[in-house]
Amino acid sequence: MKIPWSWLIEYCDPGLEPGALAERLAMTGTEVERVVTVGPPSPERFVIGKVVSVDPHPDADRLSVCVVDDGEGERTIVCGAPNVAPGQTVVVALPGAVMPDGTKLRKAKLRGVASEGMICSETELGLGTESDGILALDEGPGAGTAAREVLPLSEPVLELEVTPNRTDCLSLYGVARETHAVTGADLAAAPWDVAEPPTPGTGDDRIAISVADPEKCPRFTARVYTGVRVGPSPLWLRARLTAAGQRPINNVVDITNYVMWLTGQPMHAYDLDRIPGGELEIRGSRAGETVETLDGVERDLPEGTTVVCDRDGPAGIAGVMGASVSEVSAGTTTVLLEAATWSGPDILRTSRELNLRSEASSRFEKQLHPELAMRAQTVSAGLMERLCGASGGQGLVDLYAPLDQKGPIRLRAGRVDRVLGLEIDQAEQQRTLEALGFAVEPDGGDLLVSVPPDRWFDVTREIDLVEEVGRIDDLDRRLPATLPRGSGTVGGLSRQQALQRRAEDSLRESGFSEIVGWSFTDPGEAGRLRLGGSDPRARPVVLSNPLSEDQSVMRTTLLGSVLDAARRNLARGTADVALFESGRVYLPGGEAGPGPLGGDFPGKWSPPVNEPQHLCLVWTGAVEPGSWNRMAEPVDFFSVKGVLERLASGLCTEVEVRAPEDPESEPFLHPARYGEVLVGGRTIGWIGQLHPAVAAEWDLADAFGFELDLAEMLAAS
Repeated sequence: MKIPWSWLIEYCDPGLEPGALAERLAMTGTEVERVVTVGPPSPERFVIGKVVSVDPHPDADRLSVCVVDDGEGERTIVCGAPNVAPGQTVVVALPGAVMPDGTKLRKAKLRGVASEGMICSETELGLGTESDGILALDEGPGAGTAAREVLPLSEPVLELEVTPNRTDCLSLYGVARETHAVTGADLAAAPWDVAEPPTPGTGDDRIAISVADPEKCPRFTARVYTGVRVGPSPLWLRARLTAAGQRPINNVVDITNYVMWLTGQPMHAYDLDRIPGGELEIRGSRAGETVETLDGVERDLPEGTTVVCDRDGPAGIAGVMGASVSEVSAGTTTVLLEAATWSGPDILRTSRELNLRSEASSRFEKQLHPELAMRAQTVSAGLMERLCGASGGQGLVDLYAPLDQKGPIRLRAGRVDRVLGLEIDQAEQQRTLEALGFAVEPDGGDLLVSVPPDRWFDVTREIDLVEEVGRIDDLDRRLPATLPRGSGTVGGLSRQQALQRRAEDSLRESGFSEIVGWSFTDPGEAGRLRLGGSDPRARPVVLSNPLSEDQSVMRTTLLGSVLDAARRNLARGTADVALFESGRVYLPGGEAGPGPLGGDFPGKWSPPVNEPQHLCLVWTGAVEPGSWNRMAEPVDFFSVKGVLERLASGLCTEVEVRAPEDPESEPFLHPARYGEVLVGGRTIGWIGQLHPAVAAEWDLADAFGFELDLAEMLAAS
């Protein structure tokens, strides 16, 4: 999330340098990855100039020789822009100015004519993407005025890493409120509170909208604007969007992006004349339906994808991207502005299935409150009138299935002090929460706290309020050094923990490097390991909200994780790879093994997932590298068996390796070069050479290893 500094201080000026504010925000959990400068590194040597005359270059058809008044006199500048003309107010980069690409301007001769500076375009100033010619300003600023007094040159931009729960910080006003809470600086009124609200009404008879499943679309608002004049946005809006990382398109689309950045609520604009009969239906897509999205790509829609449809088919993928069939163009005169609330999990699934992400989907998938839709309609109404010359029609269409209401959260007296170990006055607690946008009412000795829409899905319990008070109250500075109270015990390792460490140390001493892999893996991993049939390892537990498609199931073996690491090491030039991992695997409930580290589950209860602790090793290459006087000794079955025996010896136990009863029990291993590992007569794992087909899946040659149920092995130690 990019926050332009000039835009932020419009709502809350902290009185700090951007870097200092970034540090303050980071200390309260709002991480600022970096502060960058958009445009020239410094605004020095950029001034306002007046074009006095323009003459053709004597030796170049596409160049002009301009005389420009820079406030201190007239200077000659050779310019290649086709739109330069006498009388224009322009931005002049004087000799010594440093351009955004790092180039330092100097006096130079262009085709024999001395040039003493540059007349700048939007692109050259970092204010936009228009490159057809120079930037001509409205009349007003006099020649010689510093350009930074007129334009946001050298704009500092805060780049935030927003955590999934903090949807409030996906809006500029939300970051301004956070700045207000952290620094105590004044906060301007919310833009939706000062703007004139949309005209209330039962709707607009030019449109008919229906929602098939309110759970997928809890709220859909729409307003029709007529008399719209589509064209370029004013410079201030283009510059602001460019600094925020958005590409200016036209005034209508730019308004939707501006409102999204300000309020956190995405919007979408339709050319109403391109929607037959003005009818829109929100429904699941049907088998075989396709849509051409605004990026020009024809996409096949998985059946059931939530779409916004007109009579002829999909006119947009709900919450992700609109369709070109209803795109606003230069000839558009009637616009329908949509601000809707979509189901977060549904948008996340759609985005992943289509491999299509947008600024809108990144917000909707985190779940927005329906109230934000009305905020966006309120703010956009004035902008449409002012920037597009539009009028707002008869009223607002609002299809709303309200959320279940929840009462205020009680913050008990003394609760903050007990949890944080720090005395914070209740009045200060109230001030902190109110600064963050919560409504607070004292109730006896407690506080009754109402959660604002921005934090509706984030703050749900008393402990969440304690966290809010604690993070804003600068615990790093105020937290005293106090000894813990109560009956504590000296920390120590259990017997199983100590044995596990001994096992891991044994492998390190044998020359193996430990890795820590993801507990999530690719659903195709079981196939690459040739697992199938009734093998429980072929039926991994599926995540309901995965990070990505290739991390959408829980691992049932450590082998894939270690093989992934081995492939990466070999790809980076490592000739001999010896790796191990100790960690849990996740098997379907009741399929195999005891609980973590051998612990039994109570009674006859069978958990949904069994999580035995495993230990896996992979070795490929040479046991000892070759030298001038000896050949390299390649890894073989007996090399790995020696490591296993040394491991068992360190745990004061004995292992037995024997031929498998079922040669097909471990299909990822060479059928003639592997064995079962037993402790006390019980099979606890396997040892052997990877099947050549499996090794090839990971770009390996000969590879050997073993995987053990570590909990079983430790229990026998």
